[in-house]
Amino acid sequence: MKYNNISNRRQPMVFRRFGRKGYSLFACLGREVLIGTLSVATLTYAKADGVSVEPLTADTIATKTDRELTLDEVSITGTRAPLTQSQAVRMVTVLDRSDIQAAPVQSVNDLLKYVAGVDVRQRGPIGAQTDVSIRGGNYEQVVILLNGINICDPQTGHNAFDFPVDLTEIERIEVLEGPAGRVYGTSSMLGAINIVTKTPDTTSADVHLEGGSFGYLSAGARANVAKGAWNNQLSASYTRSDGYSRNKEGGLNADYEGAKAFWQGNYRDEWVKARWHAGLSVKGYGSNTFYGANWDDQYEHTFKTYSALQAENVKGALHLKGSVYWNHSEDRFELYRGAPDKVAYNYHRCEVTGVNVNAYFDWLAGRTSIGAELRNEDLLSGNLGEPLDHPHHISGTERYYTNGINRTNISLMAEHNIILHRLSVSAGLVAVKNSWNGMNMKVYPGVDASLKLTEAWKLFASWNTSLRMPSFTELYYSVGGHKADKYLMPEELSSVEAGVKYAGMGLTLSASFFQNHCENLIDWVRRTDEGADAPWQSVNMNEIDATGWKADATIDLQQLLPAQHLLQRFSLAYTYLDQDKKVDEHLQSKYTLEYLRHKLVAGLQLSLWRQLGLGIHYRFQERTGTYTDTEGSIRSYQPYALLDARLSWQAPRYSCYVEANNLLDKNYVDYGNVEQPGCWIIAGVSYHF
Repeated sequence: MKYNNISNRRQPMVFRRFGRKGYSLFACLGREVLIGTLSVATLTYAKADGVSVEPLTADTIATKTDRELTLDEVSITGTRAPLTQSQAVRMVTVLDRSDIQAAPVQSVNDLLKYVAGVDVRQRGPIGAQTDVSIRGGNYEQVVILLNGINICDPQTGHNAFDFPVDLTEIERIEVLEGPAGRVYGTSSMLGAINIVTKTPDTTSADVHLEGGSFGYLSAGARANVAKGAWNNQLSASYTRSDGYSRNKEGGLNADYEGAKAFWQGNYRDEWVKARWHAGLSVKGYGSNTFYGANWDDQYEHTFKTYSALQAENVKGALHLKGSVYWNHSEDRFELYRGAPDKVAYNYHRCEVTGVNVNAYFDWLAGRTSIGAELRNEDLLSGNLGEPLDHPHHISGTERYYTNGINRTNISLMAEHNIILHRLSVSAGLVAVKNSWNGMNMKVYPGVDASLKLTEAWKLFASWNTSLRMPSFTELYYSVGGHKADKYLMPEELSSVEAGVKYAGMGLTLSASFFQNHCENLIDWVRRTDEGADAPWQSVNMNEIDATGWKADATIDLQQLLPAQHLLQRFSLAYTYLDQDKKVDEHLQSKYTLEYLRHKLVAGLQLSLWRQLGLGIHYRFQERTGTYTDTEGSIRSYQPYALLDARLSWQAPRYSCYVEANNLLDKNYVDYGNVEQPGCWIIAGVSYHF
C-alpha cells in the first residue's frame, strides 16, 4: 500500500477517468438539446415549491412574469433549480410522512436503515451516535441538511446526526445517492440527505409519550399557531434509557439522556416568502468501547444549536433565494467516565457561519441557475489544530482551549436544466476554493440526462464529479493511539451511473448501475503485523474504484388487488457493491475497506382490522473488513438479518402503537466490537388537539 504525502501531490482527477468521455457526452448533449429546444414550439416548465407544470411558448416566456400557479407535486433537491419528483433527472429516494409514521424507529438514523443504498453503522441506539454513508463511502462523505441548510460538523462526522427536531415534525427525508457537488458544494462527495420539516396550515398541537425496554422513556409536545401570513411552531422532547450493556465493573456504559427544542416558522404574501428555524440538541451517552476496545467506560456529551433564515421572491421572471445560517457545537469526551484525574477530558467548540444565494430564470433554452456560498468553519480545541496565541477559557471548567483552526470555503455554482416532451437534461459545475492549506480554485462539472420512453418507462444516466475537505479530526487527532496528518489532500471523485425506471399501475420499479473512481481517499489505517500498539494513521490512499448496482420495487397491493383489504403495500430493494482495491493483508482499515457488499431490505404493510395496521420490516446485510476484538484477535464482520415490526391503531385524534426492533433477538455488530442491543420493545401513544 502506498500513501500520498505532502511531497507526492497529484493533479486534480476531474477529467482523468471518465473525464474525456464525460466531457464529450456533456458537449454532445448540450449541442443536440439546445438545437432541439430552439426548434420546438413549447417548453415544459416546472416552478419550485408551488407551481404546476405548464407548456410555455417563446412569447409567454418573454412576457409572463407572474407565476401564480399551484403544484400537485413537491419539489425535491436533485438539482439547484427545483424540479418536481416526476421531472427530476436524478433519482432521489423520498421517505414521506406515511413512511415515517409506519416505521418502527426512534430516530432519523434508524429510519435510514431501510434505504438500500445507505449504510447505517450504529454505535448506540436512539440516535446516540451513528455513522451514515452512501455507496461504500464513509460518514464524512455525505452532506447532511436541515431544510436545505448544511449542518455538517467540520470537527467530525460522528456527530452529524444530532438533529434538534423530533420525528413527528419531519415532513419527508430526501436521499440523493452519488456526487452532488454542483448542488451542495463540498462534503457531498457521495450523496446528500435532506431533512425537511413542515408547519401545519392551521393552529394545532399534539403530545406523545412512549416507553419500553432497558428503561427507555420518551415524551414530547408540539404547538403551532397560524394567523394570516404568519405561522410559528415550537416543539420540545426528552428521551432517556439505561442502555443494554454494562462495563466490566458493572456500571452503565450504554445509557442515554437527551433533549431537543425546535422553533420554526414561515411567512408568505403575494410577493415574498420566508422561513426560519432555531433549535438545540443536548445529549450525554455512555460510549463504552466506541473509540477503543481497551476502554469500556467511555462517555460523551454534546451540545448543538442551529439557526437559519431563508427568503425568496414569489413573483418575477428572476427567482432569487438566499439564506444565512449559524451552527454552534460543543463536545466533551471522557475516556474514563467521571475520572478526569486518570485522563484529562477532550473539549471542542465549533462555530460554522454561512451565507448562500441562488438565482434561476426561465428562457427559451430552458432554466438556468447560478449560485454562490461562503462558509466559515472555526474550531477551538484542547488537542486539535494549531497552537493558539491567546488560549480561550472552556466554560464551566478551569481549563483553556489551547489549539484551533479556521478555514473559509467559497463555492460558485452554475447549472442549466432543459425539460422537453421526453428528454430532460441537467448540466453544471461547481468551482471551489478553500483557505486551508493554500488550496487553489478547482472546478468539478457534471451532467444528468433522462429520457421517457413511454409515460411509464424512463431511462437515466449521469456523470458527476465532486470533492471533500478533510475534517479537523482527520487533520489533527494524534492522541489515544492515533497519528494524524495535517497535510492530507482533499478527496476527489468521479462517478458514472445509468439505469431504468418504471412507474404505473400500482407498481414502481428501478434498476441502476454505477461506478465510482476516487483519488486521495482519506482513511484511518493500522498495520496488524506491527503489534497491538500499532497506531491508527490518517492517510490519503492512492486510488479506489467501486462498482455496484441497485434494484428496487414497490407494489401498491390495494390498487392491484382492490377486492381485498389486508395487503396494502410491499417493497423490496437490494444493493451490491464491490471495491477494486488490492491491499496488504496486514493493513486494517476503519472505513474504506469496510463497506456493505450486500444489503437487502423488504417491507410489508398490512391492514388487519379497521384502523389496526401492522408493518413488518426485514433487513439483511453483509460487510467486508475486519476489526480487533477485546481479546486482541482480528475478526471478520459476520452477515446478519434483522426483523422489525410495528402494530398501530390510527384514529383521527389519537394513535397508539407497539413496536419491536430486532424481533428475533440476533447478536450483531455494525462497528468494531460495539455489540448492538437484542430485542427492544416500545409502546407509545400520541394525541392531536
